Amino acid sequence: GSDGALSTAEEVTAFVEEIGLPVILKAAMGGGGKGMRVVRKMEDLVPFFESASSEALASFGDGSVFIERFVDRPRHIEVQIIGDGTGNVVHLWERDCSVQRRHQKVIEMAPAWTLSDELRADLHRYAVKLTSAAKYKNAGTVEFLIDSENRPYFIEVNPRIQVEHTVTEEVTGVDLVQTQLKIAAGATLDEVGLFQDQISARGVAIQCRVTTENPERDFTPDTGTLSLYRHSAGCGVRMDGIGYSGLAITPFFDSMIVKYTTRGMTHMETVRRMKRVLQECRIRGVKTNIPFLLNVLSHPEFESGIVTTSFIDENPDLKMTSTSFWDFSNEEQADPKKVESTDRLLRYLANLAVNGHPPELGADMTKAQQVTTPKRPVLPTAGFATKSGEAATKESKGMRHILLEQGPAGLAKAARQHKGLLLTDTTWRDAHQSLLATRMRTTELLRCADYTNEALKNAFSLEMWGGATFDVAMRFLHEDPWIRLEQLREAVPDIPFQMLLRGANAVGYTNYPDNVVYRFCRQAQESGIDIFRVFDSLNYMENLKLGVDAVGKAGGFIEGTMSYTGDVADPTKGKYTLDYYLDLAQKLVDEGVHSLAIKDMAGLLTPRAAKMLVSALRKEHPDVPIHVHTHDTAGSGVASMLAAAEAGADIVDAAIDGMSGLTSQPSLGSLSANLRGSELDTGLNPSLLGPLNTYWENVRSLYSPFESGQLSGSSDVYHHEIPGGQFTNLLFQSKQLGLTEKWPEIKSKYAEANIILGDIPKVTPSSKVVGDLAQFMVAQDLDATKILDQADTLAFPDSVVNYLRGDIGVPPGGFPEPLRTKVLEGRSLKAVDGRPGASLQEYDFDKQRDSLEDTYGDVSDKDLLSYALYPKVYEAWKDFELVYGDVSMLPTTAFLNPMKVGEEIEIEFDESKIWTVKLAAIADVKEDGTRMCEFLVNGEQWYMAVSDLSSDALSQAREKATGAGQVGSPMPGVVVDLKVKAGDTVTEGETVATLSAMKMETSIPATASGVVDRVVVNVGDKVDGDDLLMEIS
Repeated sequence: GSDGALSTAEEVTAFVEEIGLPVILKAAMGGGGKGMRVVRKMEDLVPFFESASSEALASFGDGSVFIERFVDRPRHIEVQIIGDGTGNVVHLWERDCSVQRRHQKVIEMAPAWTLSDELRADLHRYAVKLTSAAKYKNAGTVEFLIDSENRPYFIEVNPRIQVEHTVTEEVTGVDLVQTQLKIAAGATLDEVGLFQDQISARGVAIQCRVTTENPERDFTPDTGTLSLYRHSAGCGVRMDGIGYSGLAITPFFDSMIVKYTTRGMTHMETVRRMKRVLQECRIRGVKTNIPFLLNVLSHPEFESGIVTTSFIDENPDLKMTSTSFWDFSNEEQADPKKVESTDRLLRYLANLAVNGHPPELGADMTKAQQVTTPKRPVLPTAGFATKSGEAATKESKGMRHILLEQGPAGLAKAARQHKGLLLTDTTWRDAHQSLLATRMRTTELLRCADYTNEALKNAFSLEMWGGATFDVAMRFLHEDPWIRLEQLREAVPDIPFQMLLRGANAVGYTNYPDNVVYRFCRQAQESGIDIFRVFDSLNYMENLKLGVDAVGKAGGFIEGTMSYTGDVADPTKGKYTLDYYLDLAQKLVDEGVHSLAIKDMAGLLTPRAAKMLVSALRKEHPDVPIHVHTHDTAGSGVASMLAAAEAGADIVDAAIDGMSGLTSQPSLGSLSANLRGSELDTGLNPSLLGPLNTYWENVRSLYSPFESGQLSGSSDVYHHEIPGGQFTNLLFQSKQLGLTEKWPEIKSKYAEANIILGDIPKVTPSSKVVGDLAQFMVAQDLDATKILDQADTLAFPDSVVNYLRGDIGVPPGGFPEPLRTKVLEGRSLKAVDGRPGASLQEYDFDKQRDSLEDTYGDVSDKDLLSYALYPKVYEAWKDFELVYGDVSMLPTTAFLNPMKVGEEIEIEFDESKIWTVKLAAIADVKEDGTRMCEFLVNGEQWYMAVSDLSSDALSQAREKATGAGQVGSPMPGVVVDLKVKAGDTVTEGETVATLSAMKMETSIPATASGVVDRVVVNVGDKVDGDDLLMEIS
């Protein structure tokens, strides 16, 4: 290398021409990798010198450089020495500092345990000889590069204590800093007590420097406020650093925040200890290099103990931390996607506390009650009676065991032979769908699952899945509907699970390719569904056939279902006569269904009609179980179900008392009490029903924000025929929009819309068609005459046009004419012939899986089905999880009710892990429209910044990106990550933010090189196309 420092390009060029390439330029006064450049081509020499010199001048006040021969892929070994200025020098063994990035050390270990004894002794001798001759005084390091043939190259003496001195202290037991001070005060090595023959290295030590840098952005420093700071500790662990929750990390200081040193008797023991330290360390709120360090420590090459200075450059995947996975027993620490799960939950709580719920949730928080989480009902410890004093125990089996042992046909036979009326409890699906807008979370169901399994063991089934619960779970509750099913199945092994299948619509609102329906039914059966109630909203037989066949091939119990409308007891009610239903039932039986169901969605089945219809069906089909479903909208549900039972029905639907009545199902307790002691005794124990009912009464109070406000039955349902669930939704919407006085008109227009559309059965999705037309008529002040006269030009809701086109099937008696022809011709639309789904191409699951995995990583078969059925809903749910995590862990009180300052909640992850979270403070809004929320999590301070959507800074429409240096959103989406902050330096094309939209994460590039002036969005913010994200100058 050069004998001295070089200051000009001419000196540098002359020297390199003499010794040749490659060389390395090193700042004469440098350190920490600053002012260093590797030159491999002559044309790069002068530009690299100028760059290194400029950096050195700015960092150290001296722009001169040394030039040395560059050794390719060496190991970097340094020997720690200390001298007293008299020529007396001792070494404290060596350190391996080969793990570097940009010539800056990242991980150091002592000793360099894979060196040969001969080479180690040579390095020690060289270091002592050199520094002794110079009469070196105090601590320093003599640094060497070791090439691939184990040849050492001396590079420099660093005349100071180094960051990595800790590993030497740990293996030698010598306090280097104290020793340095003593020698500076005039002591000799003998007086200090340092003798070479008494210095040895015991065990292995490793140091990791934890920095606030983002490895995926080539270690760009990150700034911000630490939302949490917690140190690791334990045997063989040393920590050097300082930090605390709420600490502001600025761009004006070194990015290292703490360094950890671990010690063990072997290399692998020390590595494992360091992994634990980094796993248990909690630094949140800014990006750190901890995931990168874990990747390095887990790499086979590092574990072998032999790495070179090119290790990081040769393994760029080490920096891809977001897709890493580490071998830890704790899954939350093994998967980087779960590491920040607490941050995300706190972000949800903070956002809810500051901004409240989004309007689309439909929660009227003025109705919220101050209630605690309902306690789970407790079973009696001894046996209990069920019917006429008959004893039952927890070991007695329910109907599901018959199904599992004898199959669907065996269950059908058992239902027909059963003495007494069997009940299906709808509390877990249709009851809350009808009363509470389907907003019931899984946690409330799980809390009473064990008890329900015993209390309702004699029931025919639990209707607990399908219908609207599938999409609402993702759309509003942010839960996985498949996980709900599988968790409940595990908790309730004895009672058959029943779901509502919309025939060819599966659990959607449209038609799907046939292979989607078949695959869905197969997966549902595998995940725990036993009984499939297969219906079609128009009783269209071709759609019904598809659903029946799909369930049959999946091995499920097929309940062929007739959607009931009209009144079979009233011959003036039109086409829905007794013969109509008997004909439909025969067609279903001919398809091989295991039972017949009457699905009375609006509660139109009067006791007299129930008796007539069930009696006729029983006569025609003596061996087929008959199952009756109704809603109690008019208040006659119990009477109708009793009449159906007396006429020969085997099974009727009911809901636990606290969730029954109004637009829900009739009271299960009332039915059971009315039949107790009779031949139709349900076999349910009232002493077990009581605690279960109390539980559900308390749960209903918890969900009071979703109550529609209906206070009584509504006998005018016999006129308007609005289905139960839709009735409460329409009532709630009218009140939310301040249209309470319009409610009678809406009901009247619903009846009129039904006739306009051809007097059709009304159940999802056909009920939506009628409802949309009714609201359209109210908004536009239309009647039947105006509808027909203007049919070719009116801007009908899409659902109405699609229905008339034939997209959901063919209604009984055909489409209304001339309305259909005018609507289609006015829009140049062609009618669909036959079953709508028959013309759809098969869904390419493999292709879609590849696409989803590119965006979300591993995708299960169930995820794939969720996306196939509800692509936009699935994407929105996954976007939500990116920002807020898995909120199903939150108690419902916290999920629904914004926390108040001083309020404390518990989050139960499992029985052994319960966290206490207190909202300690909400700061005033800042100029940028954000508020800082302070939480205490198990007593630790956490900080979370969220945008206050009501602030002046954010209440106005977002700025649009129009000028140079402005970075805008390329499309509507959700901001899921911000890579930079105000003050950061960026280069054009560099990723500055990540947007989730259109089922993919989109990297947003900087539009110019420069400094970020301001960032106007936060993680979690929704943006539209061209909305301004940040400005660069």
